[in-house]
Amino acid sequence: MCCWLGLAQATALTFTLAPNEKQCFYQFNNKPDSNIGYYFAVQAGGSFDINYTIKGPDQVLIVVEEKQRQGDYAFVAAKTGEYEFCFDNEMSTFAEKVVDFEIKVEDEDEASQMKANLPNAPTENTAVAGMQLSVNKIERTLNLLEHSLNYYKTRNNRNQSTVKSTENRIFWFSIFDLGLMMVMGAFQVAVVKFFFQGSRKQLV
Repeated sequence: MCCWLGLAQATALTFTLAPNEKQCFYQFNNKPDSNIGYYFAVQAGGSFDINYTIKGPDQVLIVVEEKQRQGDYAFVAAKTGEYEFCFDNEMSTFAEKVVDFEIKVEDEDEASQMKANLPNAPTENTAVAGMQLSVNKIERTLNLLEHSLNYYKTRNNRNQSTVKSTENRIFWFSIFDLGLMMVMGAFQVAVVKFFFQGSRKQLV
């Protein structure tokens, strides 16, 4: 079992989870009722599934999921403190998993406050606040695009794995079919040879 600590407003990483291994990540929330969004996807390994749990600062389970391939969810962090995100690959004996994972804390109070501070008269503060809102909107759009790219990346990796698995099966089936044909051919030759030997003995 292995645990790794990461404290940030936005954390994105890719890690490898060995068979029978567990890794935990931590996100600190300093404001009650904040929105914590998280995204994960199993990019490679086994059946592309993994178990994960989310615990609050009081160690109460918030989410428990088993054999999930990917997820893009958000929940309300009612309490301040450290939230624990754990992934485990204990169901796999040999296959290691490669997982993309991202945690983001969305502060809606700040955005609401900026909107409330926008006066009707155009001033320098209004322009700055408007630019900040535009930047936030662009950031949200980029996040959506990033999630879409991650989704297509995951689909591409899984399709490649399926193609490789199908190629391996076709190869070994062809080898088995070839070996079976050689065995059947040798058996037929042996049977015909046995019959001819028997016929010659009867003629003598």
